[in-house]
Amino acid sequence: MKEKRFEDALARLEGIVEKLEGEELSLEDSLKAFEEGVRLTRFCHKKLNEAEKKIEILMKDGEGDEKAEPFDLESTAE
Repeated sequence: MKEKRFEDALARLEGIVEKLEGEELSLEDSLKAFEEGVRLTRFCHKKLNEAEKKIEILMKDGEGDEKAEPFDLESTAE
């Protein structure tokens, strides 16, 4: 089974929100969509936390201390 990707889950979540906001759904269909949305939200949150932890590890200096550096948007746009 293929592993779910953050981007795919986020796109599906956006679709669910649009569906819930725009369509007249039955209560049962609305609940099913909401339940799927909650699962996708938890998955995305977990993936974002994992990415944040990886970034923290990568940002540590040679002594294991976190090295805070300001984010410069202009230097990343090049």
